[in-house]
Amino acid sequence: MSIIMTDMPKAPSPGPHEGPKPTPSNNDAGRTMLVGVLGGLLSAAGYAVYQRLPEDQKERLHRQVRGLLESRISEIRNNLNL
Repeated sequence: MSIIMTDMPKAPSPGPHEGPKPTPSNNDAGRTMLVGVLGGLLSAAGYAVYQRLPEDQKERLHRQVRGLLESRISEIRNNLNL
């Protein structure tokens, strides 16, 4: 028994107003772009707030960040046995 091409069902074609359906990679790219833009806006807002802090609060913040970084670096060194 041989199959003739006209016997095969045709796949439905998109209508005149339907475009290509988005693929997962298109959705991921859009989400990545959105997260990047939101991150940029958030960091800009944080920088604006930081610029308005009094000097003593800026110094206190610097000390806290330095202490956090030093403890994190020493934790990583201990985990890697360096």
